[in-house]
Amino acid sequence: MAGNVHELRPKASSDTEKITINLGYVDLGHIDLLVQDGFYSNRTDFIRTAIRNQIDRHADSTKQSVARKSLDLGLRHFSRTDLEAALAAGQRLNIRVLGLASIAADVTPELAQATIASISVLGALQASAAVKAALADRTL
Repeated sequence: MAGNVHELRPKASSDTEKITINLGYVDLGHIDLLVQDGFYSNRTDFIRTAIRNQIDRHADSTKQSVARKSLDLGLRHFSRTDLEAALAAGQRLNIRVLGLASIAADVTPELAQATIASISVLGALQASAAVKAALADRTL
C-alpha cells in the first residue's frame, strides 16, 4: 500500500477546497490595491501566495513534525482492494495523512470499521458520508 503515496502537485481549480476568511476592510483594501497595481491577478492569488509564503517560512518545523507524527504527505487513496487485503492479513490501519486522504466509493462502512483503527487527516478526507460516520469515533 505504501506504493500509492503521491507527492502533491500545485493545485488545479478542480482539486481545491473553498474556505472563508474574515478580513478587515483596510486589509481588504490593501489587497485590492495590490491587485489593481498588477502585483497579483486577483484577491485569491494574493491570499494563496501569502499562505504559501507562510508555509515556506515554517518549512523546517513542519518537516520535523511530519516525520515525528509519521504522516504520509500528499494524496493517499484507499481502494476496496487495499482494505480487503488488510482485512485478509489481519491488519488494522492507522491512517495519518497531510494532504488528501480518499477512501473509494465502493468501500462499505463495515469494511472501513473492520480495517481502519484510527484516522487523522490534516487537509481533506474524501469518503462517503456513511464511511465518515462509521469512522467518526476513530478520528484523531
